[in-house]
Amino acid sequence: MALIEIENITRSYQVGKEELKVLKGISLTIEAGEFVAIMGPSGSGKSTLMQILGLLDRPTRGTYRLMGRDVSRLSDDEGAGLRSKSIGFIFQMFNLLARTSALDNVALPMIYSGSPNREERAKELLVEVGLESRMDHKPNQLSGGQQQRVAVARALVNRPKIIFADEPTGNLASDQSEEILNRLNLLNRAGITIIMVTHEPDIAAHAGRIIRIKDGLVVADERAPGGGAGGGGGTAVLEAPPRSVVAPPVTLAPPQLSLAELGEYAASGLRAMAANRLRSGLSMLGILIGVAAVIAMLAIGRGAQKAIEGRLASLGSNLLMLFPGSPSSRGVRGAMGSSSRLTLNDAKAVRKVSALISNMYPEAEAKVRIVYGNKNNVTELQGVTPSYVEIRNAKPYWGRFFTAEENLRLARVVVLGQTVVNELFDKEDPVGKHVKIKGIDFKVIGVAPIKGSGGGGGDQDDMIFVPINTAMKRVIGTQYLHEMAIECASAEAMPEVMAAIQRLMRHRHRLPDYKEDDFMLRNMADIQATLQSTTQTFSLLLGMVAAISLLVGGIGIMNIMLVSVSERTREIGLRKAVGAARRAVLLQFLVEAASLSTLGGVAGIVLGVTVSLVLSHFAGWAAVVTPQAVLFSFAFSACVGVVFGLWPARKASLLSPIEALRYE
Repeated sequence: MALIEIENITRSYQVGKEELKVLKGISLTIEAGEFVAIMGPSGSGKSTLMQILGLLDRPTRGTYRLMGRDVSRLSDDEGAGLRSKSIGFIFQMFNLLARTSALDNVALPMIYSGSPNREERAKELLVEVGLESRMDHKPNQLSGGQQQRVAVARALVNRPKIIFADEPTGNLASDQSEEILNRLNLLNRAGITIIMVTHEPDIAAHAGRIIRIKDGLVVADERAPGGGAGGGGGTAVLEAPPRSVVAPPVTLAPPQLSLAELGEYAASGLRAMAANRLRSGLSMLGILIGVAAVIAMLAIGRGAQKAIEGRLASLGSNLLMLFPGSPSSRGVRGAMGSSSRLTLNDAKAVRKVSALISNMYPEAEAKVRIVYGNKNNVTELQGVTPSYVEIRNAKPYWGRFFTAEENLRLARVVVLGQTVVNELFDKEDPVGKHVKIKGIDFKVIGVAPIKGSGGGGGDQDDMIFVPINTAMKRVIGTQYLHEMAIECASAEAMPEVMAAIQRLMRHRHRLPDYKEDDFMLRNMADIQATLQSTTQTFSLLLGMVAAISLLVGGIGIMNIMLVSVSERTREIGLRKAVGAARRAVLLQFLVEAASLSTLGGVAGIVLGVTVSLVLSHFAGWAAVVTPQAVLFSFAFSACVGVVFGLWPARKASLLSPIEALRYE
């Protein structure tokens, strides 16, 4: 049974709208024990052929049988399992892990194959290649020839049946090249099949068979007298010594997770953090601050309740709200609006009714569908005037609010709530982009500050703001308002202002004395009525607010992990080439993210307790740090690392081995 059989293998890539054909139908048979050199000019397809034979890439069409098994359509994990058990790689660029000793580099494939006695086997091979005194040296402490010898030892560590060597002497001096080629000859004589890619005739002369490729096709298949064992299709046929080729096991799933594998992931994560200390420290800082904030705010929450209660009492205490509909009307505000109407003329009259009114804004609202690209969201549109910013303390944190002039000319501009931004723009900057609201083109000029859930449980960030004239005349198509907000100069002026507005509205609506008001005027005394119940859960709310810091820290970790994935793409490709399954890469980056957040969480607990005690001393509040708060903060910080590290880790695990190895 032939070791390798390929039939009519093609490989093409989509480049823009055109298909680039690299391999155009190659058929080959390679017997066990051969030493094959694949030659050809740059761009001929020789490296692509080797990558397909080494299961780093898949053919577009054709059949590939390895040791009797059709492997042309193996899954990623099955391919990794077969590479781990049967294939070794020697790369031109060595592809050693930079922050890892020679010993650990050699033992790396054994971790993914689940092989025992890793350290003993790795030491044995390093001694064989003459590096017994360099086992603890990192790649930057080794010469080029020594690095390539480490790569040879790594290729042999799982006792492969085939070794693929891609330009193994391309970065070596002449004497080092000869040493590596002699070692490949020795391996071939020991029964290992060698498949080498090169463009140099003197290097290819060491092989027993030379396959020449040009423009994606085999143009010659020659055998050298006295070379490796014979195979199919050559100009000279030599009998190969009998060798048994055992078919790979039916199950190619990765081995069960071991402590050694987890240890490698933890060590890899620590090495990456140590190599980027500043970046890792800044990432942990977000979690540290979040955990410290949770502990400190929960600890001092009870003491701070009274002070916060006083502040809440002052917010909105001089604000009046005017709604259509009588106080006795039942149902929601939409039902009230069916019995009476408020107009922009009413709003102008209310603004002038008393000198004690410092500011006001009318509001029209409707549910609309907002569209950006291929994303859309149903949200609440609020048509308001620029006064909304001062009254509601809603100055955009990004961009700006619209102006009075834009309101007068019915400008198509919009300010988005944060929930809408998250739904439509992901990580893209929304300011300056154009969205469609009910099919009308609007320019995004700002992002409203985050306000969270409203009193009724609704999301106050799931809304958009446009000039009221634009809303009423271009979008909603109505003449009537939903409500008005009137700000009085002081709380003491509210009764006088309420009486003046009541007289004005009854006069404008021509209501006789025997009829009740067809509008509803409320002061914000309701806030005062709910303060008592609010304070009962205030400590919990403080903790939830502080948890936002943890989420921000988690986003920081996610960004750092995405950067780490990009920086270590070639490392990911190497790990996959030597047998790492998707699970292995996923766990490696998850462990790294969890380590970052856990270390930040521990430091945050210490800082949070310290801050609580300091604030308690200087502010005179009693601070109680409970074990529950500490455990919650620690568990939450660890979960943040896992949750926010999942996407970058999954992205890394889905990388194709060959695409990762080619990454620049």
